[in-house]
Amino acid sequence: MITIINYGAGNLRSVQNTLAELGAQFQVTSEPEGVNAAAKLILPGVGHFGQLLAALDELKLRQPILEGIRTGIPFLGICLGLQALFEESEEAPEQKGLGLFAGRVARFPAGARVPHMGWNEITPTKPSRLLEDLGARPYLYFAHSYYCPVSPATAATCEYETPYTAALEQDNVFGVQFHPEKSGRLGLRIVANFLEV
Repeated sequence: MITIINYGAGNLRSVQNTLAELGAQFQVTSEPEGVNAAAKLILPGVGHFGQLLAALDELKLRQPILEGIRTGIPFLGICLGLQALFEESEEAPEQKGLGLFAGRVARFPAGARVPHMGWNEITPTKPSRLLEDLGARPYLYFAHSYYCPVSPATAATCEYETPYTAALEQDNVFGVQFHPEKSGRLGLRIVANFLEV
């Protein structure tokens, strides 16, 4: 069963619609037991880094998520759900991220028009199960003011004022800064790729 984590502010409906269009069975949970029972986890993200992590802690979901990932459950973080995988963010310096990847999520440089909103091209940087069959120049839909650093786990980059991680893949952990649920046919392909992992 695919489990969508509901922390109270995610873009749940669009993610649910995408999974339904693909014929996938899924459930939505805000409880540790639901996370513990998951075969795959999706953390959609809309909002504020500090509020997301505080909500996960209040709901006692941080440790079940980390334990699930450690045991090999495929995990997909979308937008803020990707940013949560890093150690910290300039958006909420006092709040610790999930810490699976080293580095700090940063705000786009002064003078940049934020949020970075709309369609942009991603550049694959290594073979990726998540990004298979997207074609040579995939354009996907972004909406964010903060970005993740490029790291060894980066599977694709995007450039908006500065290069940053557009997609991340390491073992069973996947993350995307764009919104596949709002990216049309290519977004469906990406979610289908995750379901096939």
